[in-house]
Amino acid sequence: MKFVKDKEWLVKSLTENKVKVVDCRFSLAEPEKGSQDYIKGHLPGAVFFDLERDLSSPIQVHGGRHPMPVLEDLITKIETAGIDENTVVVAYDNGEGAYAARLWWLLQYLGHENVYVLDGGFNGWAAANYPITQDIPSFDKAEFHYSIKPELLATTIEVKDVVEKKSENKVLIDSREPKRYLGLEEPIDKKAGHIPGAINKPWMEGLSESRYKNVEKQKQRFSDIDLNKEIIVYCGSGVTATPNYLALKEAGFEKVKLYVGSFSDWISYENHKIE
Repeated sequence: MKFVKDKEWLVKSLTENKVKVVDCRFSLAEPEKGSQDYIKGHLPGAVFFDLERDLSSPIQVHGGRHPMPVLEDLITKIETAGIDENTVVVAYDNGEGAYAARLWWLLQYLGHENVYVLDGGFNGWAAANYPITQDIPSFDKAEFHYSIKPELLATTIEVKDVVEKKSENKVLIDSREPKRYLGLEEPIDKKAGHIPGAINKPWMEGLSESRYKNVEKQKQRFSDIDLNKEIIVYCGSGVTATPNYLALKEAGFEKVKLYVGSFSDWISYENHKIE
């Protein structure tokens, strides 16, 4: 796979200066748990990026539950971690894939292509008895030259346009579990249902036992969608949609966008319809 690295590759690469590891562990139920787990033990040389403090900006009226981070702040964090445009970055979470993929997508958006998700995450690494440390690393500040790729990001206006025009060339993918997509259950957001016209491709079906399914199986998941169509993928708040974004790219889809605000942003507008 292009965007996923296994633990065997990483353990051999840890001593290379141009490989930086980022711990992205997080718990929506316990927001401080990720940082606490990092302090208890992490991969050697790993720095910690917090979903809400580093990979999102504060919640406002619109923008969803995990809005796009302030890019200047994110870039400062990246540079403080010693990452420049030549650095190979490997992001990991506990194995869910979603939190690591959020950083993966953000770096892709900034034009940094040498970024990967660690297959199996921290749990897979620990199960293999690979080295874990409590040492907190520090690095000389780097200079990160970025080039934003706006074609990776779908705006609310663009999504609304797709809904209203019902374009046959664009596909909206809802990445949440079926019962949330169908509006049968909504444990987080204020309204239940999905963006009109969206199809359901649950993100967790792209993984098996905390590892990404291979390219052929990803292609099978999306075999009912024309490869030439433009895809806009979303979830509840732009986090669990990112493993689907990664899987779509692995499956050969070139025109893929992430609606970062996702359903929680969509429902913040009173005039937006819901199915």
